[in-house]
Amino acid sequence: MHNIAAALRSKPAPVLLLAIAGLLIAGCRSGMGTGRPTIEITQVPDAATGGPAQMEPIAGQVHDAKPGEQIVLYAHSGVWWLQPLTNEPYTKIQPDSTWRNVTHLGTDYAALLVEPSYLPAPKLSTLPAEGNGVLAIIAVKGNAVLAPAAPTLRFSGYTWTVQTGISDHGGQPYAYDPANAWTDQKGYLHLRMDYRNGRWSCAEVSLRQSLGYGTYRFLVEDSAHLRPSAVMGMFTWDDARSTNFRNELDIELSRWGDPSKANAQYVVQPFYAPENLVRFNVPAGPMTQMFRWEPGKVIFSTIGGSPTGPGQVIEQHVFTSDVPVAANEKVHIDLYDFHHSDSSSNQPQEVVIEKFEFAPAPKPGTAKASPPGKLRKQ
Repeated sequence: MHNIAAALRSKPAPVLLLAIAGLLIAGCRSGMGTGRPTIEITQVPDAATGGPAQMEPIAGQVHDAKPGEQIVLYAHSGVWWLQPLTNEPYTKIQPDSTWRNVTHLGTDYAALLVEPSYLPAPKLSTLPAEGNGVLAIIAVKGNAVLAPAAPTLRFSGYTWTVQTGISDHGGQPYAYDPANAWTDQKGYLHLRMDYRNGRWSCAEVSLRQSLGYGTYRFLVEDSAHLRPSAVMGMFTWDDARSTNFRNELDIELSRWGDPSKANAQYVVQPFYAPENLVRFNVPAGPMTQMFRWEPGKVIFSTIGGSPTGPGQVIEQHVFTSDVPVAANEKVHIDLYDFHHSDSSSNQPQEVVIEKFEFAPAPKPGTAKASPPGKLRKQ
């Protein structure tokens, strides 16, 4: 400091004033900080073991972010999984520097502030460090809370869990209301979609036990009346598996938003393999939707006509490619709106399933099960 003071005293007055001004500006800048971006999570979801069935909101704020930068979210369940979906990996920063999205549940949650060109990995064993497109990162523990017991209902002699909150079984985050699923005095299962606050609220039930190989039958009163974007699904799903294709066999009744499309399909996941998907049309009226699952083979059938009369085979298909091995999968029945379509009519959509039946596969060395047949009302 003595050398600097001496040097300043030796300068002419105009130069001295400029030098002092420069030192003052530099001092102010050093007091203001470097402008390094930071990120925080202000709304932390609950801690859970993870899985696809439940999602919760997550939110936060950034500081000193530049235009075009985005948020990438991860939830930890064994490994770090990209959120909310692998095909929707970015969360937009709002003009007030806040951000908000939904995430599948995990034990921990992480938020990354990234450059516009950053490509996140679908899953990570460890979180990345700052650098290489990652500008800031934060990880927090999930809220340790005692989760309330999920609501249940009885249908066809089985106990079913009723979906609540947010789930992505349809490939997008959807809100599920337990009031949209119930049984009537006959014991029939009703699933309803209601249009609320500009979005459809959906319905889903899932069996609490795994059934494995055997014949699955669903007697559906009618599905041809559904709006083109409504999807009714009857499928198996293994929540414990860590891949996108969780022992999934699907019967899906939908036109997928296009009135010109056929209104039903059979699927063995992954759906994008041409031999794993068959589309067809289901007429109005009661239908038995069913599949017989065996090692290395699954036979789907749709049988129409009066529930108490002779059945007409509408469609049948045998799949032998990518057939999953039975493990911990459970049956799900759901009704949701495909990709949050705009509604030209706010009228609720409803389906009625009269009955679900399961017949286990015969044990090796015993007589084979009879071919898929008509489910009769009792």
